Amino acid sequence: MADVSKISPLDQARILSEALPHMQQYDDETIVIKYGGHAMGAEDLAKAFARDVVLLEQTAINPVVVHGGGPQIATMLKRLGIQSEFAAGLRITDAATIEIVEMVLAGSINKQLVGYINEAGGKAVGLCGKDGSMVSAVKASRSMVDPGSQIEKVVDLGFVGEPEKVDLTLLNQLIGHELIPVLAPLATSRTGQTFNVNADTFAGAVAGALKAKRLLLLTDVPGVLDTSKKLIPELSVRDARKLIADGTISGGMIPKVETCIYALEQGVQGVVIIDGKMQHAVLLELFTNQGTGTLIHK
Repeated sequence: MADVSKISPLDQARILSEALPHMQQYDDETIVIKYGGHAMGAEDLAKAFARDVVLLEQTAINPVVVHGGGPQIATMLKRLGIQSEFAAGLRITDAATIEIVEMVLAGSINKQLVGYINEAGGKAVGLCGKDGSMVSAVKASRSMVDPGSQIEKVVDLGFVGEPEKVDLTLLNQLIGHELIPVLAPLATSRTGQTFNVNADTFAGAVAGALKAKRLLLLTDVPGVLDTSKKLIPELSVRDARKLIADGTISGGMIPKVETCIYALEQGVQGVVIIDGKMQHAVLLELFTNQGTGTLIHK
């Protein structure tokens, strides 16, 4: 990223002027940003992200931030001597683990990000899906093929949930009132049980309920790559399904793309998978002609 002090005032003015049509496109629109655990690692990047979120709010955009925290949860579990197991790409969350997950997500990470946004001049409000019964969830169900017997078995993931319903009552009190919601991906069941929800899935459900203009998934990869490992800048839902079927989209990218498709089906206009470690990735995507990452649309 160029040093701003070395850019002439005229060039700075030109850059701002060229951003105008993009700002107008998103004027008074809601943008949901999923800020991934790996992208949150360095303090300088987190603070730069917070400044960019405040800039969005100052330009009449309504940002809603959903954060993950997988690496931070893993670090805390290791510190406390709690073994962590994974199945079907999700953390098996037992009774001891869900307490730590809630403490890390709704406590330390959420309030740290709120602090960074407020430090940058914004007014962030830290919440989780449990607040105001915002997100209710059902127990997640996954199956895996046992490598020994080759028999497909249902895996008990413990207190891992999938969004069932999003109640916008609380968010509607915040959005459009100079307040920036920062959401931890926790939800409750109908019986009051706390569930750990995959942050991508949580963000997709919230964005769908809000009919957001954009859902930005900030992660640790540049976007969707082709078989030559080159970035695919744009995909339709049909194209994305083809790439999943032929194996071009594989591994951990499959659930991300499936979340994108789900969000689009719920009314989100476009979903972008972006490298969150790139400085000012959100601004590059929203306010420049080139954009960044992979845009998935209907």
